[in-house]
Amino acid sequence: MYRAHVLVCGGTGCTSSGSQKILEKLNRELDKQGLTKEVAVVQTGCHGLCALGPIMVVYPEAVFYSMVKEEDIAEIVEEHLLKGRVVKRLVYDETLTDDGVKSLAETDFYKKQHRIALRNCGVINPEAIEEYIGTGGYEALGRALTEMTPDEVIQVILDSGLRGRGGAGFPTGLKWKFASSNRGNVQKYVCCNADEGDPGAFMDRSVLEGDPHVVLEAMAIAGYAIGANQGYIYVRAEYPIAVKRLEIAINQAREYGLLGKDIFGTGFDFDIDLRLGAGAFVCGEETALMVSIEGNRGEPRPRPPFPAVKGLFESPTILNNVETYANIPQIILNGADWFASMGTEKSKGTKVFALGGKINNTGLVEIPMGTTLRTVVEEIGGGIPNGKKFKAAQTGGPSGGCIPAEYFDIPIDYDNLIAIGSMMGSGGLIVMDEDNCMVDIAKFFLEFTVDESCGKCTPCRVGTKRMYEILDKITKGQGTLEDLDRLEELAYYIKENSLCGLGQTAPNPVLSTLRYFRDEYVAHVVDKKCPAGVCKALLSYHIDADKCKGCTLCARTCPAGAIEGKVKEPHMIRQDKCIKCGACMEKCRFGAIYKE
Repeated sequence: MYRAHVLVCGGTGCTSSGSQKILEKLNRELDKQGLTKEVAVVQTGCHGLCALGPIMVVYPEAVFYSMVKEEDIAEIVEEHLLKGRVVKRLVYDETLTDDGVKSLAETDFYKKQHRIALRNCGVINPEAIEEYIGTGGYEALGRALTEMTPDEVIQVILDSGLRGRGGAGFPTGLKWKFASSNRGNVQKYVCCNADEGDPGAFMDRSVLEGDPHVVLEAMAIAGYAIGANQGYIYVRAEYPIAVKRLEIAINQAREYGLLGKDIFGTGFDFDIDLRLGAGAFVCGEETALMVSIEGNRGEPRPRPPFPAVKGLFESPTILNNVETYANIPQIILNGADWFASMGTEKSKGTKVFALGGKINNTGLVEIPMGTTLRTVVEEIGGGIPNGKKFKAAQTGGPSGGCIPAEYFDIPIDYDNLIAIGSMMGSGGLIVMDEDNCMVDIAKFFLEFTVDESCGKCTPCRVGTKRMYEILDKITKGQGTLEDLDRLEELAYYIKENSLCGLGQTAPNPVLSTLRYFRDEYVAHVVDKKCPAGVCKALLSYHIDADKCKGCTLCARTCPAGAIEGKVKEPHMIRQDKCIKCGACMEKCRFGAIYKE
């Protein structure tokens, strides 16, 4: 029995900040102090508050150490773990009170969250099946196999109101029901989409890194419900930690008899294999993903027939993403009514978001559906740095849209986001402030789509490229008002005529920014100005003669030799030479250089 447990975050974010070295140093220091039999060290998945990584939590006090460095470990071991004195300088400041250290659950970041999909992330060792079982793991599978019929399992999922967390929000139970006919008579498959290609999205990765067994258990339950005996997890090869932990989890589940033949002695057979994706964004589309699993180039197929009728290897197949599966065991254990009691009328349960962009608390959050965008940004996310104003939030990645400040109080759910021209997507939420140019944002996402188009259909392959060319023209100050009309016309044509969902949603960032920030487009076209000061071709740098001291620092800094002037006399910037890099403005000690 250990008197203390030290949880060290082993998610990708903290690992990239050096948590592995911290873990190794911690073990060495514990050995040096003779504490290895008294203090257990547990490497966990993501805790969520990525902005403060590397993270270490010491129990039983639940002391949350943030931004820990390797050189801090000796002090933590000697002071806290040996002498029982908390190292306050390393404690997350919001948890420090006059009475001691308060629970993380009471902090602004966590108190409005409700963790279902993330319930074990940052809590258990993802490489130890015993810890997953200790939190109730595989109990839902046992209950489904021994106490419920396949139809009863499907009905519970239907009644819960769970909708797919991968983007479109299709009812999960309905998808399972479509694939459930002819159980035992035909080969069927259960697939997991862990491809997660949206820029700024890392929800699925964090679940796989922190709680891989929950996905295996849910897939086995899905296999029992529809009559499948084989599952495939299609995961990005760029997620090495997730891949490693999935491999460990699958092997452990097989050893425990929780995957394979005759699970729980019920005669039910089910196994899971991994397939690594090569990084193609289009393979997040369900039919392209299945084509890739089959060993072919990932390109979407026309629908119908839908995968529930003719999917992987032309057999009935269901595909859900990681977060969707992560909800399944808890729904089976707690009941449909429990899950349906959270959220809104048409969007039940919780949703995981990856907060990024211009926000203080970047990281992973799980909130009840219906939570307002303002709550997420200002309370959970800690607001926008440097006192800047909220301008927009991008949800749904390249398939989504920008939510302007006028909808800051909108309850987040599937239908509300679609109504204002955005979408839930897989859960990326990128916050933008007044310094972001919305034309440039639309251009960024469209450039991504152009690069990632599989090229199978002309509207997506050619149409998105034409849209990008128009946006590039506008950001260079060469656009016309007719270009705005042409851009909008192209966008609607691509939406209506592309083969798959990715092409059909590719114009969304452009359409939403045109809808809510048309004045910025007009400023680029008519005034040849970028209001946010982002588009370089539309910027010019100038020197205020009244402020300039003639110190020559700007001239010496300029890589293009564009600044001229004598010592102790006001300088000037040659516009024909200026490359608009901003180096002079950054170096000026007197604030004499400005851009417009």
